[in-house]
Amino acid sequence: MIILKSKKISKNLLTPAKTLVIGFLFMITLGTILLSLPIASANGVRIPFLNALFSATSATCVTGLAVIDTGTQFSLFGQIVMIVLVQVGGIGFMTMATIIALALNKRISLRERLILQEALNHGTINGVVRLVKKVILYSLLVELAGALLLGLHFFFMQNLSLGRALYFGIFHSISLFNNAGFDLMGTVNGPFSGLAPFVADPFINMITMVLVFLGGVGFIVLSDLIEFPNTRKISLHSKVVLTATTILIVVGTVAIFAMEFNNPYTLKPLHAGGKFLASMFQSVTTRSGGVSTLDIGAFHESTQFLLILLMFTGAAPGSTGGGIKITTFVLLLGAVHAMIRGRNDVILFRKRIAKDVVYKAITLTLLSILLVIVFSMLLSITEHQDFLTILFESTSAFGTTGLSMGLTSQLTPLGKVWIICLMFFGRIGPLTLIYALTRLRKNEPFNYPEGRIIIG
Repeated sequence: MIILKSKKISKNLLTPAKTLVIGFLFMITLGTILLSLPIASANGVRIPFLNALFSATSATCVTGLAVIDTGTQFSLFGQIVMIVLVQVGGIGFMTMATIIALALNKRISLRERLILQEALNHGTINGVVRLVKKVILYSLLVELAGALLLGLHFFFMQNLSLGRALYFGIFHSISLFNNAGFDLMGTVNGPFSGLAPFVADPFINMITMVLVFLGGVGFIVLSDLIEFPNTRKISLHSKVVLTATTILIVVGTVAIFAMEFNNPYTLKPLHAGGKFLASMFQSVTTRSGGVSTLDIGAFHESTQFLLILLMFTGAAPGSTGGGIKITTFVLLLGAVHAMIRGRNDVILFRKRIAKDVVYKAITLTLLSILLVIVFSMLLSITEHQDFLTILFESTSAFGTTGLSMGLTSQLTPLGKVWIICLMFFGRIGPLTLIYALTRLRKNEPFNYPEGRIIIG
């Protein structure tokens, strides 16, 4: 009886937040073991453990930061391990487990639905299993379309063999849709070349931006958009995400275009159309895409700081992207606007937002800022780089963006550990991590007397 009771207690203590943390740790551990095998290395020599751990974490957390070039340093086996980690990490291991369970006609329990709700940032458990089915369906359809378009382009325009072109298409489509940013272009244009050779290629640019955008707006928004012809309704969440995303893309594009217009190392060599395309590409991918057609280290410092702000804001909840999430950013602006206007409530699209949601947004933002500050300080101790480069790297890791000013490949062993921690915390989310490390929350059975302090 005692043993049964302890098992029951331990099971109850395994909250959805703890389950997510343990699940991601398991995926990272498994990925590290597989990438450490000699068969995962292109030259058959075992990849150092820390590099394998860094790569597995970056892939599982769909970040894209790389200490070794994916195309030239990993074998076919290693590349497949990486892209599987990206796929599972992007749509969520609980989503994959649920689909397998449904395929085996297994019933999804209430506890599993609660975990899915936490994993997908869904507002309620109602319809969460139905959302999981949509996540898988939409992901496969988008990735398949992207793979075919990219594969045909690589075959006809890059003169790759049909098999290799299709493989490249599949790999990059999965990587881009999941906002991971890993690429195999090192085998064609040299290690760490990325998408820079395609800076003036409209087709690659547009396909990449569409894949990153669709992965970044989130599955709830995708579901609303696909079902709109039938329902003729768009949820408040989707309205906020689509409106704010469009505004940030436009503002980012215009700002990058203006600040880098005469920079001889970035936009200046390009024609007018190329300048605009490169500016838009960078504005879109900075939100969490992790790929770049320009040298980030060659940007003006003002542009680099703008990219830091965009990376910190990130993508939408329930998406494959990171950051504090765009809805959090909008709620913060809404709270400021409400305070200035003397309102008690935050109003968005004529809807009042619950105060606990606003408090959650403020808490998430402050915890995120604290994480970036602490790890930036730690990196400034171990890495011999200017602070803007370190801050950029920290924000990119936390926002699971994957962009770098060149620091990633030069990280010290301890610096790699700091970035690994930041990527993990950024993917899990500060609030989920806090909930996983603390006891079950209980409401106080009483109210404290009201007090006042002076602000401003």
